Amino acid sequence: MEKRFTYEDYQSTAEWLLSHTKHRPQVAVICGSGLGGLVNKLTETQSFDYSEIPNFLQSTVPGHAGRLVFGFLNGRACVMMQGRFHMYEGYPLWKVN
Repeated sequence: MEKRFTYEDYQSTAEWLLSHTKHRPQVAVICGSGLGGLVNKLTETQSFDYSEIPNFLQSTVPGHAGRLVFGFLNGRACVMMQGRFHMYEGYPLWKVN
């Protein structure tokens, strides 16, 4: 059976992000098809490849950047996932929801 994420996994990921960025987002957006360009509207950006973030899945779809991008949109602190995760990439449903 595949290892499930634990509270400690989520906690260590959150701690890593908090220690690596000054941004404290109020809004989160998962940029699916057609929304990837929304990231370009952010100001004061800071981004992390998914591979840098502990316990984060990896996007394997060509054209999906695989980045978590922090910044401001119309003065509001945001974080955007640039690249989603899918079952057809081999991830179970509980990981992609």
